[in-house]
Amino acid sequence: MVVSAMAAAAMNGCARHIAGALDPFEVSFFRVFFGLLVFAPILLRHGLDNLKTKHLRWHFLRGGLQAGAMLQFFTALRFTPLAKVAALQFTTPLFSAVLALIVLREVIRLRRITALAIGIAGTLIILRPDVGGLDLGSGLVISSAAFWALATIIIKILSRTESSISITVYGTLFMLPITLLAALPYWQTPTLEQMAWLFAVGFLASIHNLGLAQAFRDAEVTAVMPFDFSKLIWSTIIGYMFFAEVPVVWTWVGGLIIFASATYIAYRESRVKEEQGNRREG
Repeated sequence: MVVSAMAAAAMNGCARHIAGALDPFEVSFFRVFFGLLVFAPILLRHGLDNLKTKHLRWHFLRGGLQAGAMLQFFTALRFTPLAKVAALQFTTPLFSAVLALIVLREVIRLRRITALAIGIAGTLIILRPDVGGLDLGSGLVISSAAFWALATIIIKILSRTESSISITVYGTLFMLPITLLAALPYWQTPTLEQMAWLFAVGFLASIHNLGLAQAFRDAEVTAVMPFDFSKLIWSTIIGYMFFAEVPVVWTWVGGLIIFASATYIAYRESRVKEEQGNRREG
């Protein structure tokens, strides 16, 4: 999880750097393109049988949502401090909890409602609407988190019948043409140096996703989630060293509150699943 968090922060830093020369939509396309190239050897090793599916429309919808989330996110990276981006990204589990209630009809109890309210309060602390209102970059990050949360709900639905490889590959394959169409009006042929930065973005994104999947496979979500907070630390270091960004204290306070809320929601979800499993076994 620490490696995954480091890779995510480094990817954001690389994307922030290259977005100064290329349009964020083009950066999004190359992130998907190079991410798919990095994943190709894993696909070839497992064979094409894992790609059989009866839910192509769900895969397409998930790919579209994730593409939308990425386009908004990379646009926000262009002018939003990295630490603030990392802190607001922690709102994704909050959106997921609300959407699980609406879409999956999951039962939500008082403790989770309280945790959600605390998470929202943390978001308001970061945004501080009484000071200057919601800026465009923060709005795009929050909207991106909501898009990604809805995509994770679809992943939950697909995981009932689909393999993790199938879900990953189809999501990427559908994201590729969507991000390409978005990038074409702003297309600028990258130089060799820019291409190297774009490859770094795609490579680090793959490391982030693989590290996250492996962390959840090897340990309970609640055991590894606290280490995801290191993403805010790495983002602050990268932002300070390479972009002269000094985050305000409210970014840290709000980020910690949101993260604590999201971690508690994950803990309660795992406990409920464990209790349900024990009842079935009993």
